[in-house]
Amino acid sequence: MLQFKRTTLNLAILLSGSLLLASCGGNSNTEEGGASNLTGDIQIDGSSTVYPITEAVAEEFRAEAPDVRVTVGVSGSGGGFKKFSRGDIDITNASRSIKESEANVAKENGISFLELPVAFDGLTVVVHPENDWVKDITVAELKKMWEPAAQGKIKKWNQIRPEWPDKEIHLYGAGVESGTYDYFTEAIVGESHASRGDYTASEDDNVLVQGVSTDPLALGFFGYAYYEENKAKLKAVPVNDEDETNGKGAILPSIETVKDGTYAPLSRPLFIYVNSKAAARPEVVEFVNFYLDNAGPLSEEVGYIPMPDEQYEAQKTKFQEFASGTSKKQ
Repeated sequence: MLQFKRTTLNLAILLSGSLLLASCGGNSNTEEGGASNLTGDIQIDGSSTVYPITEAVAEEFRAEAPDVRVTVGVSGSGGGFKKFSRGDIDITNASRSIKESEANVAKENGISFLELPVAFDGLTVVVHPENDWVKDITVAELKKMWEPAAQGKIKKWNQIRPEWPDKEIHLYGAGVESGTYDYFTEAIVGESHASRGDYTASEDDNVLVQGVSTDPLALGFFGYAYYEENKAKLKAVPVNDEDETNGKGAILPSIETVKDGTYAPLSRPLFIYVNSKAAARPEVVEFVNFYLDNAGPLSEEVGYIPMPDEQYEAQKTKFQEFASGTSKKQ
């Protein structure tokens, strides 16, 4: 549970505003009118959850710096960290914090890095719109569905609640390389990478959306933005964390419930990680500054929950100090 506690703590710190720092100093290339003169390639990969934010930022940045080619791939948080720790990419998207084993690989390869939170997400449990029996679900019931012991045993809805129908459950969820899988299993099952294996898995959330939206017996989970984009063909399920909601009952994910912490335990921060060697390059410095300047409105535009403005300023200050330190080492 160490990783889950760490991520939850990160979220609590960010939401409390305790990361307030002085406003960032110094001028970026954009402020000096130099972004349009930049050239180079920026390679990004990782989380499908963070992808919509990063791709939106990259699209806007391409207009500012048309000679910088920004490529954004999707291989899941785990897949992204593998590439990042080998030095194959400059930035990785992540829906969880880096694991100690992944950080050790990066260290062995001479790579240092900086973690930057960029938005919040409410991991969303969904069913098909024709599902008229699931009005809410508890964390304990989700665990009963998804824990390793459920494999080959929990096959029907009425095994979760007797009043639910005697019909098959068809489960859809994140693949094992996904940070969403890591987070969900820690938050719901109680152990990272511990779940039943007999479900439809994908690191691509669009595949899961397609699956649930065409299967009346389905239940799945993925990032809030993918629900928002497809809510006409999905039904979000309110989650009741009986230990944490203080009698408030089942809670739907929303900007308000993620920000105030009542959507528990499936609220989480989203990150990008920047390679120190990449941070010595002016096009990467410009891109990351641009990212932090625009992540708030763009994350909301694609369906996620922005951080307070002062926290983006805090992250920008942290990045500028990091980039300044790495450039001195080159």
